[in-house]
Amino acid sequence: MLNTCLALMGNLPWLGWLMPFAMLSLLGLGIAALAKYLFTSRPTSRDLPEARP
Repeated sequence: MLNTCLALMGNLPWLGWLMPFAMLSLLGLGIAALAKYLFTSRPTSRDLPEARP
C-alpha cells in the first residue's frame, strides 16, 4: 500500500507531495481546535462585568 502511494506521488509534480501534508496539517488544526473548544472554560453569567456588585 505504501509503495503504491509513493509510486503515485513520485509520478505527480510537487502538488502530489503537497496535498498529503496539507491534509494532515488541516486535520491537526481541526483536532487542536476541537480540544481547545472542549477543554477551555466557557464564560458564565457570573463572569460578566455587569453581574458583579
